[in-house]
Amino acid sequence: MIKTKQETIRRYAVITVMSFLNAIAISMFIDPNDLVPGGVTGIAIIISRFVPVETGTLIFAINVPILLFAIWQFGIGFAVSTIYATAFISLFTNILAPLGAATDDILLAALAGGALYAVSIGYIMKAGATTGGTDIIVKWLRVRIPYLKTGVLFFITDAIIIAAAGIVFRDIDAALYAGITVIVDAIVLDIVLYGKDEAKLIYIISDKPDKITSRLLEELDIGVTHIEGRGAYSGIEKKVLMCAAKKPVSPQIEAIVREEDAEAFMVVTNATEIFGEGYKSYFGERF
Repeated sequence: MIKTKQETIRRYAVITVMSFLNAIAISMFIDPNDLVPGGVTGIAIIISRFVPVETGTLIFAINVPILLFAIWQFGIGFAVSTIYATAFISLFTNILAPLGAATDDILLAALAGGALYAVSIGYIMKAGATTGGTDIIVKWLRVRIPYLKTGVLFFITDAIIIAAAGIVFRDIDAALYAGITVIVDAIVLDIVLYGKDEAKLIYIISDKPDKITSRLLEELDIGVTHIEGRGAYSGIEKKVLMCAAKKPVSPQIEAIVREEDAEAFMVVTNATEIFGEGYKSYFGERF
């Protein structure tokens, strides 16, 4: 029970800090420079230009029906942490708004704002919540279309809102800069959510499988799986070595294979998600 309570406190501490970071991105980089990053934040910024209501307040108001949808789809447990994150983002955004823009350079604002925005959303999602709005829609879509990455789904939904903003404001430059924010957002978000899991999946067919296996185990301390294979043409049985390794280790594996058997056949592919020891938990949150 103590451990669970500590984990809960740690989880909500992360959500609180990241909500503050998200508010900094909105109130000090994105909103004061008339950037529309997409999502509920983008909609709130557009509306705030026509009604005398603070952006943070609008963010929360627009999120209310979406949060009700979240409760229906994902349960009250998920919704509580999301409501918490949304409420604090709205509160912090209103508190920080009077400080004004951190920079008047719209390109720097687009880059910095997009990066901060993505980092905050990524870690809030890692903590098992979302920042409300399109985050919930994206999470819902991820359950039904798991082969699409979160950053791609955000890019699609945000692009639609940015296009609408360009039409409403009749300002192509602002829409293009907002597009930069969304692109940075999508790239950084995928790095935060998937970067540590990306690895190389390597298949090795060699006449010296035991020597290569021994060196991989001893020198690099990585797991190796032997798969029984048979050449379709020659009919000769061979061991196929399969191993997954983090990207920095991949060149060392290739070097060992070259040293032991220059004639070895090796296939190297990208593995964007790996579950198991040393990688992502089987029971962890799928984003």
